[in-house]
Amino acid sequence: MSEDPRRRGLGRGLSALFAEETQEAAAGAAGESARGQRSVPIEQLRPGRFQPRQHFDEESLASLVDSIRAQGILQPLLVRKHPDIADAYEIVAGERRWRAAQAAQLHEVPVVVRELADREMLEVALVENVQRQDLTPLEEAEGYRRLLEEFQHTQEDLARVVGKSRVHITNTMRLLGLPAPVRQMLEDGRLTAGHARALLMAEESATLAEEVVRRGLNVRQTERLAKMAKQKASSKSEEAAPAAKLADTAALERELTQLLGLKVSIAFDGQGGALTVHYRTLEQLDDVLRRLSNTPPPRPGGAP
Repeated sequence: MSEDPRRRGLGRGLSALFAEETQEAAAGAAGESARGQRSVPIEQLRPGRFQPRQHFDEESLASLVDSIRAQGILQPLLVRKHPDIADAYEIVAGERRWRAAQAAQLHEVPVVVRELADREMLEVALVENVQRQDLTPLEEAEGYRRLLEEFQHTQEDLARVVGKSRVHITNTMRLLGLPAPVRQMLEDGRLTAGHARALLMAEESATLAEEVVRRGLNVRQTERLAKMAKQKASSKSEEAAPAAKLADTAALERELTQLLGLKVSIAFDGQGGALTVHYRTLEQLDDVLRRLSNTPPPRPGGAP
């Protein structure tokens, strides 16, 4: 079965998609085919539900507004017909340009209309932002997670689509396992993805992250800090283990003493040990043997 050429275009980025649409538009009537480039009223556009990008830098957006006022929108937005709203379009790629166009008070924007399924829509949005390096590490990780879990991608397939290695995808997705305070520092830009990956090995990663930010440590220093913290935690765990075993041993000694009616002591050497029952008379020893063998005590007069 041959591969859909549109699927291959995802790996090449949006330029391939727009090139296809330019050819289709040229073959249509004055570029107004249902799948070609056109201008649409700005109020007919809606943000994409699969947009991986959650944060739009205000300073960068203001710069784009100035550029649009001076030169207009140079690259059309990629959209699809909205699945739920009549006469509306859902933005696949270009939400930042749409926001800037609203701020610049444009009435219409150029768009390219494509027929895309939900999975393809997320793929295209993710590829565009990854190639332009517009996503934060966590936004990128969340995009990968959704493609893997919601749309049953394999890691090999995903790596091919977005043009990244499997190792990059795996390491990026691991960032989602960080505690919320560390993720916030990463989102704010106080930590880089390299810092965050170094902190993954540490149990107290939130505390270490605060120290990294406070001291201004680089990634290599952060790796050493996390390694030292892990070794220290491991050492404390090893020290705590004998104390816990001593407490368990003492509890067993008390239970056996009550069960046998004689003092019992246990010597534990880490793996095995010795159990000692202290008695003063042979009658006490006989009583222990009867208890262990579940033999009833002798009747008065010595009869068994």
